[in-house]
Amino acid sequence: MKTPNNVPASIVTRNMSDFTEDTGNVYESIAIISKRANQIAVKLKEELNSKLAEFATTVDNLEEVFENREQIEISKHYERLPKPTNLAVEEFLEGKVYFHTPEEEEQTETRKAE
Repeated sequence: MKTPNNVPASIVTRNMSDFTEDTGNVYESIAIISKRANQIAVKLKEELNSKLAEFATTVDNLEEVFENREQIEISKHYERLPKPTNLAVEEFLEGKVYFHTPEEEEQTETRKAE
C-alpha cells in the first residue's frame, strides 16, 4: 500500500465543519472515516504479515531464535507509518473515499420505477 507523504504521523487539530461538507452530518462522516480506517488497518496488517512470513521459522526452541536485521527494519518501517485513522481522515477530506447510503439507493430505485 502506497502511503501519501502529506499525511501527518501525529494527531492534528481539525475543524469539524470540514467533515460536514460531503455528508452534511459530522457523525455520518466519522462513521465513514472509521470504516475506511478499518479497511486500511486490515490491508496494512496483511502486508506486514506477508512480509514477515518470509522470516517465519518452524523451530520452537527459544535458544535457536535469532534476530533478523531485515525483519526488524520491516517492523520499524510499519511502526513509522501514519496511523490508519490519519490516513482515512486525509482521504476523506481530499474526497478520495467513495461512500453511499442505503436510503439514497432506495430513493433512486423508487424514482426509476415511477
